[in-house]
Amino acid sequence: MNTIKGPAIFLAQFIGNEAPFNDLSSICKWAAGLGYKGVQLPTNDARFIDLQKAAESKTYADEIKGIVNAAGLEITELSTHLQGQLVAVNPAYDSLFDAFAPDAVKNNPAERQKWAVQQLKYAAKASQNLGLNAHVTFSGALIWQTVYPWPQRPAGLVDTAFTELAKRWEPILNVFDENGIDLCYEIHPGEDLHDGITYEMFLEKVNNHKRANLLYDPSHFVLQALDYLEYIDIYHERIKMFHVKDAEFNPTGRQGVYGGYQDWINRAGRFRSLGDGQVDFKSIFSKLTQYDYTGWAVLEWECALKHPEDGAREGAQFIKDHIIRVTDRTFDDFAASGSDEAFNRKLIGLD
Repeated sequence: MNTIKGPAIFLAQFIGNEAPFNDLSSICKWAAGLGYKGVQLPTNDARFIDLQKAAESKTYADEIKGIVNAAGLEITELSTHLQGQLVAVNPAYDSLFDAFAPDAVKNNPAERQKWAVQQLKYAAKASQNLGLNAHVTFSGALIWQTVYPWPQRPAGLVDTAFTELAKRWEPILNVFDENGIDLCYEIHPGEDLHDGITYEMFLEKVNNHKRANLLYDPSHFVLQALDYLEYIDIYHERIKMFHVKDAEFNPTGRQGVYGGYQDWINRAGRFRSLGDGQVDFKSIFSKLTQYDYTGWAVLEWECALKHPEDGAREGAQFIKDHIIRVTDRTFDDFAASGSDEAFNRKLIGLD
């Protein structure tokens, strides 16, 4: 067994225009001051990392790594959530998702997709240059708008969509394999990979590609009423990353999973700061430890109620308190009577 690494923090929700959240050195010092040991870096803000440069220049990658190390931290992984989303976009969402793309490819879905694919390939090489072994992204979605179909889905629509999704992602997965990096999909509503079944459908289409792995985030499963503990039992061999994020689901006579078009604060299902929601993290950390998870425990903070700085401060201690330092001996060793093969055979009547 391994002791899970951490605590670490995903910086995406904390980046801003004011110190200490507006440059890599300052935000790392802030995180270290709260007790974090690692940072997960988004790659859509060049103030923190220039993804293409990190892919093409080992010297630059070493400089980025040095800035983080100087604060007493490690880079846990890079993230391309926004770029991954653009690998597969249904035309119904073109205008909204253009916000994730640079001006040069907006209003041009084909060029936007090419840009996104190249970003993922840069991420594979940048991760290698930084000495990492895993990366997180979104799958994108071609048929999310049909998740609750009315009118009914045409026969073959799902198979066609997942065949195309695999066609777009398999070359990217191959680049990650060439660089020795596990590509971890965050299973998330809004993505075609949003639960275990959809992940399995995709995995079959990419021929069980060894790099098509998972980021585990129980908050998204609470909001879907999915058994997030059994999920670990089923998929533990593919879980290479872990977002520690809390959530709650309180359905009423007026709303349930779909939320009634309400904003986050008024939804039956909503994300919460660590310890304020309903996720059973004691059982999660126990299962991941039992299954020999070797990665990081990374805070992802999203809460409609609590101030982010309070969530970050409380989250560091919360994760630290839940990490299980694994034992190096069995608890009942004190009662061991000793044995050898002859003694064992005698005990079961073979001699």
